[in-house]
Amino acid sequence: MSLLTIVIHNLCGGRAPALKPHARSEAGLIMKTKIHCLLIGLAFLAGIHQVAAQSNQFFFRISGPAATAIMAFRTDGTIVWSNALSGTNYTIQTASSLPDKTGWVNYVQITATNRVNTNQIVAFNPPAGMAFIPAGSFTLGDTLDGESDAIPTNVYVSAFYLDTNLVTYSLWQSVYSWATNHGYGFIDAGSGKAASHPVQMLDWYDCVKWCNARSQQAGLTPVYYADAAFTKIYTNSEATPYANWAASGYRLPTEAEWEKAARGGLSGQRFPWGDTISESQANYYGATTSFNYDLGPDYYNTNFTNGVVPYTSPAGYFAANGYGLRDMAGNVYTWCWDWYGQPYAGGSNPHGPATGSNRVLRGGSWNGNAYFLRCAYRDDDSPADASNDFIGFRCARSD
Repeated sequence: MSLLTIVIHNLCGGRAPALKPHARSEAGLIMKTKIHCLLIGLAFLAGIHQVAAQSNQFFFRISGPAATAIMAFRTDGTIVWSNALSGTNYTIQTASSLPDKTGWVNYVQITATNRVNTNQIVAFNPPAGMAFIPAGSFTLGDTLDGESDAIPTNVYVSAFYLDTNLVTYSLWQSVYSWATNHGYGFIDAGSGKAASHPVQMLDWYDCVKWCNARSQQAGLTPVYYADAAFTKIYTNSEATPYANWAASGYRLPTEAEWEKAARGGLSGQRFPWGDTISESQANYYGATTSFNYDLGPDYYNTNFTNGVVPYTSPAGYFAANGYGLRDMAGNVYTWCWDWYGQPYAGGSNPHGPATGSNRVLRGGSWNGNAYFLRCAYRDDDSPADASNDFIGFRCARSD
């Protein structure tokens, strides 16, 4: 069996030069180069298309309906591969160790568009505090629990970045202070149990304005505007903003982006990590007699019940999902961009209905049971409602 292996050593520094041959053997060709703080290995097995890569503690491989050839793995995280069957799907998977015959899990599904394809699968230098979500298709919704407004549909989502953690009260206050000194007006000041806990008690409009302020503070182009021509930055209004999706700034994720990110590459699972849940995995209200997938224990998460509500947990307290995101289930719900509607739209990069009365909420909360924490569960609320201590948000950015 022939074997091609490319090894890029983790030397944590230095400019990454072009790949150059280092040695030859019967096993194949081995190449070495520098790259910033990343270890990557690529492997192609004859008859079985397989690419393995390691970033931190994960390896990656890509498999599909036909054997392909790996042409390059570039220093911007893109892979170039040929001999693909155009119009067919290939799946990149991850594992925590090699060899691993049973531990591979889905990472992203990509569709071959040509004989030679180029796809970015990792970002070596994502924005601080954000994770890269690779472009690809996935199934929005599932049929596990008869969710009537989450009938599965295929959706394509372009690559984007998402905050690894919920926006904390500390971060909210920092940007809020800058914003109120630069012409922004908010209806609510927000609240938080502690600096490291998620901010809550704020409405959708204020979250949108805060995203713009965070963008301007960071020197990025704001996403939201008060006019369709994108000439007046959205800073004070409680009217529906216009979104410039091509802008570089911070924004709320779309509902499709949120669910793709929450699933972390898994397909058809209840939660970001699998089909069951316990208080060691998320901050929620246990109800084991009501749901056979809830392993409990019952009642509020005992790690955070100090007698003073809300029983939020520090942002990032629980383990990350396959994309490195935390608190995608539980702690506080998160606002999404979309108006709530059913059924939701499929296709490519859907932004939800053009109009509506409520905005989408996703993720569940500290005072909700396991049913509300499922990846497919959809909730909604008035965008002007800031009365809840179980609703927060996180920001996205376009790639």
